[in-house]
Amino acid sequence: MPSSLSVRALAVALLAVLLGALLPATAAQAASRTVQGGRLDWGIRSSFQSYVTGPIAQGSWSLTGGAATVGGSQFRFHSATGSYDPDSGAFRAGFSGGVRFVGHRQDDGSDQLDLTISRPTVRISGGAGTLYADMASKDRGSGRVTTTAQVPLATLGLSGIDMRGGSTPVALVDVPATLTSQGAGAFAGYYAAGTPLDAVSLSVDTEAPATAKPSEPSPSVTEKAEKPKASAGRIQDAAVDWGVRRTFREYVTGSIGKGGWTLADGAQDGGAVFRFPQGEGTYDAGKRKLDAAFTGSIRFTAADGLDLELAGFTARVASGKGTLSADVTSGATTDKDVPLVTFTAGDLTPKDGLAVLVEAPATLTADGAKAFGSLYRAGTAMDPVSLAVAVDAKAELPALPDLGSVAEPSDAPATKSAGTLAAQPADKASADDTRTSLAVGGGAVLIAAAAAVLYAARRRRAARNT
Repeated sequence: MPSSLSVRALAVALLAVLLGALLPATAAQAASRTVQGGRLDWGIRSSFQSYVTGPIAQGSWSLTGGAATVGGSQFRFHSATGSYDPDSGAFRAGFSGGVRFVGHRQDDGSDQLDLTISRPTVRISGGAGTLYADMASKDRGSGRVTTTAQVPLATLGLSGIDMRGGSTPVALVDVPATLTSQGAGAFAGYYAAGTPLDAVSLSVDTEAPATAKPSEPSPSVTEKAEKPKASAGRIQDAAVDWGVRRTFREYVTGSIGKGGWTLADGAQDGGAVFRFPQGEGTYDAGKRKLDAAFTGSIRFTAADGLDLELAGFTARVASGKGTLSADVTSGATTDKDVPLVTFTAGDLTPKDGLAVLVEAPATLTADGAKAFGSLYRAGTAMDPVSLAVAVDAKAELPALPDLGSVAEPSDAPATKSAGTLAAQPADKASADDTRTSLAVGGGAVLIAAAAAVLYAARRRRAARNT
C-alpha cells in the first residue's frame, strides 16, 4: 500500500496540475477586449430638435464628421474605438461624427443659438454609466463661444444591466439618459440638470487580445520588385460613396415609410453614405477622364409600396463634369445605365497613386427624377458624390465609417432591463470563452480527484488507529 508520504505527494501533484489548468483560463477571462467598429444612435433630445427647426428658433441642424441619421429623429455616430473587460464589465467606447444646431438668426447674420455636439463617448464602470461629448456652445447673453472636450453630458440608467461576460458584439438598447450639471452648462442653459434626454442605443464589435504568432521572414527586395506594375490607364481599385439623399433615407426608415434598405453584392453601409467598391475601368490623369464601373446594389422598400433597387453603378468624368448612373429596378421593370445625378468633378489629379474627389455637390437629372417616381424634381440637390481611384497597386482607398456588426436579440435574463433588450452580445461564447469553460470544468474534476485522494488517506490512517 502506498505510504502517507506518497499519498500526500500525489495530492500535491494533482493540485499543481489544477493550478496550471486554472491560471491560464483566469488570465484569458480577465483579458480586456478591444472595441473596434460600431455605432451609437441618439436623438439627444427630440423636443430640442423640434424647437430648433420650429417657428420660434427657425433654425436647422447639420451633420459633421460622417455622422448620419436613423429614422426621423436619431443621429448615428460611427467607428467606435475603446475597450471592454468581460470580467469586470468595464466598458469604454468613443464614436466619431457630430451634429450642429443653429437658430434665432440675428440682424448681423449670426445665430444666437449655436450648439455642436460631437465625438460621444460611453464609459461604464461598477454599474454606473456616463455619456461624454465634445461641446461647443454660444452663451445666449454674451454670445461668447465655449468649447470643451469630453464633457460628462448625461448619466445613463443601467439598472438591471449586467455588462459582464460578453464577447461580441456588445449592445445597449434604449438606455435612459439624464442631463448632468456640467452638461446643462455646456448646453448653454437651455435645460436644467436632471432633464431627461433621449434614450441611447449602441452596438460595438470587440476583438480578443492578439496572440503571439511565430515570426515570419520579411519579404525580400526581389519579391517586391516582382509585383506586376499597373498598366497605363487602368484602374487598380476604386470606390464611389453616395448617400442618395438624407431626407429620402429618413422617409424610408421613418414613421411613414416604416421600411429600410438591403445591401448586396459587396455594397457597404457607412451610415451617411453607401459605398460601391471594386471599381474597374480606365482613368486618364492628363485629360482628367474617368470611366469606371462598380459592384454592389441597394434596395429600398417601404410600407407605402416603394420598392426601388439601384445596381451596376458607373461613374464617368470628362472636362470637369461627372455623371453617376445605375441600373434601376422598380417593380418588375429594369432600366439599364440610367444617369441619376450630375456632379462637378473638380481636380482629380492623383497624389501618391490616389485620385480623390470628396463630397462633390450632386444634382438630380430628369431621368433620375423618373427613377425616383417623380418624388423629386429634376435639379433637386441630392447627397454629394465622393470618388477614390487608385492608379497605383500600393495605394489604399480612404476608410469607410465603421458601423460594426448588427447585434441580434438575446434571450439571456441578464440582458433584460425594463422589458427592453439592454446589454450583452448576442453571439454564443467565443473560442476563448469555450476554452475557459473547459479549463474550469477540468479544474473541478481535478479538485474532486485531489479531495478523493486525501479523503482515502485519512480513512486509512483512521482505520490503523482504531
